[in-house]
Amino acid sequence: MIETEEHQALRAAVSALGRRYGRDYLARVAREGRHPDELWADAAKLGYLGVNLPEEYGGGGGGIAELSIVLEELGAEGCPLLMMVVSPAICGTVIARFGTDAQKSEWLPGLADGSRTMAFGITEPDAGSNSHRITTTARRDGDDWILTGRKVFISGVDIADATLIVGRTEDARTGRLKPCLFIVPRDAPGFSRSVIDMELQAAEKQFELTLDEVRLPSSALVGDEDAGLLQLFAGLNPERIMTAAFAIGMGRYALGRAVEYAKTRQVWKEPIGAHQAIAHPLAAAHIDLELARLMMRKAAGLYDAGDDAGAGEAANMAKYAAGEACVRAVDQAVHTLGGNGLTREYGLGALITAARVARIAPVSREMILNFVSHQSLGLPKSY
Repeated sequence: MIETEEHQALRAAVSALGRRYGRDYLARVAREGRHPDELWADAAKLGYLGVNLPEEYGGGGGGIAELSIVLEELGAEGCPLLMMVVSPAICGTVIARFGTDAQKSEWLPGLADGSRTMAFGITEPDAGSNSHRITTTARRDGDDWILTGRKVFISGVDIADATLIVGRTEDARTGRLKPCLFIVPRDAPGFSRSVIDMELQAAEKQFELTLDEVRLPSSALVGDEDAGLLQLFAGLNPERIMTAAFAIGMGRYALGRAVEYAKTRQVWKEPIGAHQAIAHPLAAAHIDLELARLMMRKAAGLYDAGDDAGAGEAANMAKYAAGEACVRAVDQAVHTLGGNGLTREYGLGALITAARVARIAPVSREMILNFVSHQSLGLPKSY
C-alpha cells in the first residue's frame, strides 16, 4: 500500500494546480451561476481529466487509481470537479471497456482532452436506490430504439454533449426486463430537462430528465444487450471510488483549514490547538480520512486489476468510510473555528451541506450497509 513515485508526483502536480484556483474560485463560480471552465480546461491541458482512458484515444493509459488521485488532490485544495466522477470515470470507463470501435473513436478522445463531456442517468423518482424498479424502458422499432421514462438528480446535463442513460429492455427468452445503457445526445427530439432547485450551492446543477419516445439508432446501445448488468456495475464501481475521492479531498481541505486556525488562534496563553479538547478530535478526523483513503486505494487497485467482484465490495466500503469521515471532519473543522467557521471568509460553512452528499449519493450509507450485510456477511435480506 506504499504509493509509487509516479503517484506521488501526480499528487504534487495536481495539488499545485488546485492551489492556483482554490476554494474561493469554486465558490465564486457557483455564486455567478457559471461552470468551472477555466479549471476544467487547465486540468484537461495537463492530461488529468483523461488519465484513466486508453492512450490510443488520447488518454493517459492509467486507471481509476490515478483519476481518484486527481479528484482527491483538487478537493484537498478546495476545488473538486464533480463532473470528473461522471464523465471520464463512469461514462469513459464504460465506453472504453464495452463500447464499439465507433463509440470509442467518437467519444473517448473528447472525454480525454475535456472538449466533450457526458452525464450519467440512472436514478428515477420512484425507484430511489432500487435499480430493479427502474421504469425507463427501451423497445425496438425496426433497427431503432425508442426510450421512454424519467430520471432525477442527474448532474451536469446542461453542459454534457450526451447522457449515458440506464434503461431496461425486454429479454426475448424470459420476457423479463434487463438493464441496458444508451448514449442519448443532448439535442435528441423528446429528450428534455428541468433544473432541480437545490439548497446545495454548487457549480454543477441537478436536473430532472424526461425521455418522451426518444428515437435512437442501434449504434446508441453501448456494448452487448445481454451484458447490461455487468456493464452497469463497471460504471458504478468507479462512481463509488470517485465519490470516496471527492469526500476525502473535501475532508482534507476542511481539516487543513481547522489545523491552520488551531495553530494560530490564541485566546489564553497557548494556541487553542494545544488543548486536547481541540487537538484530539482533529487527530481522530485525520485518522478516519487516512483509513478511508486506504480502502479507496484498495478498491481502485482491485478495479484496475480487473477484479470486479472484489472491487464492488471495496468500492462500497470506501464510499461509506469516506462519507462518514468527511462529515465528521467538516463538522469538527467548523466547530474548531466556532463562529468563524460559519463565515464566508473561511469558506467552511457551505461544506456542512456539501459533506452530506457523500453520505447520500450516489447510494445511501444504509444501502451500502445492506450490500455488506448481504454480500459480505451472507445475512438474509429484509426486502
